Amino acid sequence: MPVIAKTSNIVINKYGWWDVLFAWDSVWYYKIATSGYNYGPDVVNNQYAVAFFPLYPLLSWILMQLGLSFPVAGLLINNFSFLGALIIFYVWVSEIGSEDSARWATAALAWCPYSLYGTVIYTEGLFLLSSISALRAFDRKEYIWAGLWSGLSTATRITGIALLPAFFLTAWRQRRPPIAYITSIAVLSGVGLYSLYCALKFGDALAFLHAQRGWRSSAGFTLSGWLLLLKQIVIGVKNTQVGYIQDYLHPIKFAIVIMSGSLLYRLRNLIGHELTRYGFFASWIALWMLANDPLIQIVWIFGGLYLLWHYRSSLPLVAAIYAFFSYAIALNTGLTMSVDRYVYAIAPVFIACGFLFAFYPRWGYAVMAFCGFILTLYCVRFAQDLWLA
Repeated sequence: MPVIAKTSNIVINKYGWWDVLFAWDSVWYYKIATSGYNYGPDVVNNQYAVAFFPLYPLLSWILMQLGLSFPVAGLLINNFSFLGALIIFYVWVSEIGSEDSARWATAALAWCPYSLYGTVIYTEGLFLLSSISALRAFDRKEYIWAGLWSGLSTATRITGIALLPAFFLTAWRQRRPPIAYITSIAVLSGVGLYSLYCALKFGDALAFLHAQRGWRSSAGFTLSGWLLLLKQIVIGVKNTQVGYIQDYLHPIKFAIVIMSGSLLYRLRNLIGHELTRYGFFASWIALWMLANDPLIQIVWIFGGLYLLWHYRSSLPLVAAIYAFFSYAIALNTGLTMSVDRYVYAIAPVFIACGFLFAFYPRWGYAVMAFCGFILTLYCVRFAQDLWLA
């Protein structure tokens, strides 16, 4: 029998060892699947369940009617969706590229540290399945399937709305038939139905947007937040907190690592490419040990954006447009928190990774090894109910 416990300021039923997969946003999906949506005075810390979209808790509720507990239902949906997303993603990348790039792209999607969220009680698996399926269907001009999957995508997460400009601009650019434009409008079906529900139940068609105030006070690109992360990398968290250089060791170590990397690059022809690769990998490990999470967050988010720009002409047009609009949404939430997880759900980033690692396979193996290590650390931290993204 489950026991009553309190996680993330919300009282929930807990289910023994399942608890290690049950934290943070998982609690909100539990609340929705068992008690429905709230948007009123019973709110905790001005946070409303209506901020979370309905498809995932609805599917969980359906499985619960068959006798499954919420953790089992939520895990089955997310994990099987994530598996399906990996399979469809592999097939799609092999269609637009090579088998080699498809293997690397799928490995990157599976081994990225944030793939953790495709295995716990979160929506990443379901969103990746629906968005990848929608993009592939539209790319293949399978408009009925594209409309269906895109509707499911916007019923899962608001960021699925990036499919609308992706479909519309691709249809216009490639002179596609009118049904392609109709498919663009079908993207709104998921969020539209949810908006109608909010209007009927709460008298506010945009309740899911207004509820975001419980997590953020403003929107837009937060330059100060990203500069703060850069300061944490360069001078250290402690120095950033106090506002001046109190610990001189961190910036000195940072300067040594950067200068060592620059020297390696200048001497690469003299010492050979093999030793240069090992040297750069060692420098990266040293830099990560020094800067930790802020470094991973900055490199992942803006490195992924650079890869998209670099390989934009190699990507299907619909994938490239979707990726850049998704980035625009992720970078304009008003926060730096969770942006790395939002970027993980942008599948075309991993297509670009596949192209890169297919061309530089030794770097690919090194990156996969490092990602596997970080993924293990993230799993342990999530199991301990520690914040990740």
